[in-house]
Amino acid sequence: MGSEQIMDGFSATQLFGQGVSYTYDDVIMHPGHINFAAHEVDLTANVTKNIKLRVPIVSSPMDTVTEAEMAVAMAQAGGMGFVHYNCTVAEQVAAVAKVKAHIPGFVVTPVCMKPTDPISAVDALKVTKNFSSVCVTDTGALGGVLLGLVTSRDIDFVADRGTPLSDVMTKELVTAPRSTTAKAAAEALRANKKGRLPIVDEAGRLVGLATRAAFVAERHLPPQGAPTLDAQGRLRVGAATGTREGDKARIAALAAAGVDAVILDSSQGDSTYQLEMLAHIKAAHPGLDVICGNVVTSAQARRLIEAGADGLRVGMGSGSICTTQEVCAVGRGQATAVYQVARAAAQLGVPIIADGGIQNSGHICKALALGASAVMCGSLFAGTSEAPGDYFYINGTRVKKYRGMGSLEAMAKGSEARYLSDTQNLKIAQGVSGTVKDKGSVRKTVPYLAQAVRQGFQDLGVADIAAARAALANGTMRMECRTGAAQAEGGVHDLLTYEKTPW
Repeated sequence: MGSEQIMDGFSATQLFGQGVSYTYDDVIMHPGHINFAAHEVDLTANVTKNIKLRVPIVSSPMDTVTEAEMAVAMAQAGGMGFVHYNCTVAEQVAAVAKVKAHIPGFVVTPVCMKPTDPISAVDALKVTKNFSSVCVTDTGALGGVLLGLVTSRDIDFVADRGTPLSDVMTKELVTAPRSTTAKAAAEALRANKKGRLPIVDEAGRLVGLATRAAFVAERHLPPQGAPTLDAQGRLRVGAATGTREGDKARIAALAAAGVDAVILDSSQGDSTYQLEMLAHIKAAHPGLDVICGNVVTSAQARRLIEAGADGLRVGMGSGSICTTQEVCAVGRGQATAVYQVARAAAQLGVPIIADGGIQNSGHICKALALGASAVMCGSLFAGTSEAPGDYFYINGTRVKKYRGMGSLEAMAKGSEARYLSDTQNLKIAQGVSGTVKDKGSVRKTVPYLAQAVRQGFQDLGVADIAAARAALANGTMRMECRTGAAQAEGGVHDLLTYEKTPW
């Protein structure tokens, strides 16, 4: 009796084999033995069979989360962004092309206006984007011939806000050629004591912009680490698409633009439509990685993997703005879904992305420990400066809009195909629209999240994803289910007031 080894808690097989659907908060992991430092933890993992990420965090293809700016920031931080498709093909392709062409250190999307635009347009930009300067081109867009710059110094004392920008813009500019590196641009700004350095091609067309403010802000960011790059040294980017006949042309355009992976975007991915589109992509674009889903069971996963999926998204109804479980009575607790699907996918050599329900770094730790190779975040990144949309104020709080792709608002713009309801006269919402507080830059959020996850892995006693997989499989990773009281005890409690600052 005295020599028997006493095992606390349960193995994952025991815990998730009881017929109960668990969320991340329901499960608590037991600590392991620490024999390495947190900075030694390696989180490198595959998001598809062929694409590795240094930081296994990706942004969701939602129209209030990921466009070019978010995708650039995610790749620069070692993760990856997936551009939504609730837009025209041209708009989505332009976003992908912008990411692939981006030079680190430069502004992702320089704001441009026409010379005929009034000063009041710059005033409006100040309110919504907090920008006080614009580039003036003949087309009012990037790629047009650069005519001048307008800054606050040019317009502060102009009484008539209807005055066209051509009357106040600075025309004598210091510019730099397309071949300029970020380091050279920073030096040019320093030497010329300028705040902005337009980058132009041989014909004088605006192709980029470097700013003093961006370089100064860079100093206050946590170290970003190595970016996620393709074989040509360009930032990696993914994109979502549907499974309708017309989406074949969208996929072809995305492939031509250099997209690294596509997500077949559906709330319920185990369908004939997805299998047929997967077969088409593999035949027409054999080098393009395809992520299928969403799924929550091993049977769903096996069907898609055997059809050729390079990755899977796992989750149904677990997102903060998703009401699928409530409306349609289908889904699964996210912790259970991740474990059960990951177990089946691992046997077939395909990574999974835990999509939905991620509210903090602890949830990321649990998702990775339970078998996910990466996590996909929507609400966690909504409201950041890189997320699409303008800031506005509600009761003095600066916010951005955030909505589920199953909300009626998003469906009205075209996302109903994701819920297989684009041919129906009656639209049933499977999501809601709302607002989230200003969260600052995702370039701060992701490095701190990654470091918190490394510390979590250290506490678990696993130094990398492979060690976590082994501990999960052999039962040495122990865990338990928490009661409601235990969950309350595990959070902040018994304080009259407090400020919760995660980093």
